[in-house]
Amino acid sequence: MPSHPRSQSDSLVKIQDLDHIFKYTEAVWEDLRGKRVFLTGGTGFFGCWLLPSFLDANARLGLGARITVLTRNAEAFAGKMPEVAADPAISFVTGDVRNFAFPDEKFDYVIHAATDASAKLNTEEPLKMIDVVAEGTRHALEFTRHCGARRFMLTSSGAVYGRLPAGMTHVSEDFMGGPDTLGHPVAYAEGKRFAEALTGIYSKTYGFESVVVRSFAVVGPYLPLDIHFAMGNFIRDGINGDPIIVGGDGTPRRSYLYGADLAIWLWVMLFRGESCRAYNMGSDEAISIGELAHLVAECFPHHVEVQIKGQPKPGQIDEWYVPSVERAKDELGLAVHVGLRDGIRRTIDWYKERLGSA
Repeated sequence: MPSHPRSQSDSLVKIQDLDHIFKYTEAVWEDLRGKRVFLTGGTGFFGCWLLPSFLDANARLGLGARITVLTRNAEAFAGKMPEVAADPAISFVTGDVRNFAFPDEKFDYVIHAATDASAKLNTEEPLKMIDVVAEGTRHALEFTRHCGARRFMLTSSGAVYGRLPAGMTHVSEDFMGGPDTLGHPVAYAEGKRFAEALTGIYSKTYGFESVVVRSFAVVGPYLPLDIHFAMGNFIRDGINGDPIIVGGDGTPRRSYLYGADLAIWLWVMLFRGESCRAYNMGSDEAISIGELAHLVAECFPHHVEVQIKGQPKPGQIDEWYVPSVERAKDELGLAVHVGLRDGIRRTIDWYKERLGSA
């Protein structure tokens, strides 16, 4: 790869990952030359990959693009991502996604990635959860109309499909199922469904383009280690030298997309996705939670014990949460490039370096 100026984001996401992202997105960045992007959710997992890759491409290609990030606390943001906060291509608006004051500026793209996917909030404060998801999306859409942006991207979730029927393994965008509306907890999933509906309505009513990205499970630097994500919990336990504990029977099947591939998919979908269309985003290579626990254990240089507490019930049908990504592959040429074992190892190495572990 030719030499190029590096942005200050290099220490946030390893150069290997930035090179990987640029390799598969180089053709789309010209759409951003001289343009402005507004991003919500800048400190979440998506934002922590979008911002360094944006800064990297901006520096490599001399795009002269700028990005404004909505944050509730600019000082806390700078503490978490100092290199990003210091980059001259970045500016900040302070506020809550549900009611932030609209900056009186023109933007070309709005990426709405702000959603607290906390299982605790979904269970204990469902009204707040649905308010954050639904009202936050509506406010972001109102801002899109206000600032004259030509394109809006909503990061939604595979949760909108609800529990898959027996025998279905990979869910496609055409599946018309959904969560149990009277079930609990359901606020996050139903909030996302409503957010998608709002996106389509605003897009068609006010004439700007929109794309909906339904994300499934992920792995990579910045993955939270201390909430309900099994992958993060397993990596945390291994780093701490503790046994990896699977509380259930280990049979549910998931798939995991590495952060650098996630960034590629998001940027390509933003610039190339068909308007008013949803795309699944994730790996289609399924693995059971029990198998995942053992795979994470194998990725450490030291022995890590795995304990699976539950036992499958006789005749039990496995629960699947895995996307079909044929639409993204066929229409946008997207692919999974980083395998799961490699993604886990990169995540472990990043956290060990960040935490000062040996």
